[in-house]
Amino acid sequence: MEYAAGGELFERICSAGRFSEDEARFFFQQLLSGVSYCHSMQICHRDLKLENTLLDGSPTPRLKICDFGYSKSALLHSQPKSTVGTPAYIAPEVLSRKEYDGKIADVWSCGVTLYVMLVGAYPFEDPEDPRNFRKTIGRIMSVQYSIPDYVRVSAECKHLLSRIFVANPAKRITIPEIKQHPWFLKNLPKELVEVEKTNQAKSETDQNTQSVEEIMRIIQEAKTPGEGSKATTGLGATASTSDPDDESEIDVSGDYLESV
Repeated sequence: MEYAAGGELFERICSAGRFSEDEARFFFQQLLSGVSYCHSMQICHRDLKLENTLLDGSPTPRLKICDFGYSKSALLHSQPKSTVGTPAYIAPEVLSRKEYDGKIADVWSCGVTLYVMLVGAYPFEDPEDPRNFRKTIGRIMSVQYSIPDYVRVSAECKHLLSRIFVANPAKRITIPEIKQHPWFLKNLPKELVEVEKTNQAKSETDQNTQSVEEIMRIIQEAKTPGEGSKATTGLGATASTSDPDDESEIDVSGDYLESV
């Protein structure tokens, strides 16, 4: 794995408390671009969270997605149905124990990441009892969240979050739709526009030429921890490189973000 001198995005938000809307948008644009590329290669991550996003050491940090231990290939595998991930970021359909679209579940997790950057707290944890897993799940299933009055967020941003946090995955906004949303397009870095064009052309070519063996090699490399990387997800739950769809693999002991 490439060295990321900037550390985890999680550490950055813990130090800052929360980001301004412009800073949150800057990182969200990069996150969505990276996830979009994975999806174009028919890979769903299934454990997107702040702790799995790293930053390089440049003055204008570039975001990198890591820890593909729960990832799944739409080309090589059936639709996922295992309950994997970290509670605060899990989409409602992932908890159903039925087949679901891993790509649209990733969109929900991206929305949670955006909310945390803006607010400095998880959207579906009970403020009075944040460690209560059952309450968190209940609030996820009922899409019970709010933005505190002390956090200034534009109407466009609130609208985007409301389109992401939709219990029915068929009605949830998709990544292509997010890319056309006014809030996302504001101050979109030119390099991301160029990267998107390049990635789209590359993915179309790769999907036509890559063998199953090549795809498997890429997935395995992404799942292999790099030198100095964490061997676990959260606070001690070992990341699984297999994909047992007959088991639940929820990381209930992940890093804890204090509300500010």
